[in-house]
Amino acid sequence: MDDGPERLYVITGGRSSASNTLDLVTLIVARNGPTAGMPPEHAAILQLCQSPLSVAEISAYTGLPVSVVSVLISDLLDEQRVLTRAPVPAAELPDRALIEAVIDGLQRL
Repeated sequence: MDDGPERLYVITGGRSSASNTLDLVTLIVARNGPTAGMPPEHAAILQLCQSPLSVAEISAYTGLPVSVVSVLISDLLDEQRVLTRAPVPAAELPDRALIEAVIDGLQRL
């Protein structure tokens, strides 16, 4: 498959930036499946996103640049075909003083 600049230009309709703000770790979930007549790249994203995937993962699976995927996802967001979710936050570590107090308490047993 040719992924030259001309093809990418056609896929995005000449747009170089997304209408919605997405970062690499934003999770995308399809609200429904692809429909007949839908552009194949949109259909592929909807098929992939039956379970949450990050923008970066979608880019990797489709073989399209992140910038192109962001434009396509924005189209799907505008059509209300996908939902975005914030990434799962990293677990916060407990306070160091609390850990030391627990260790001290265990050593006294």
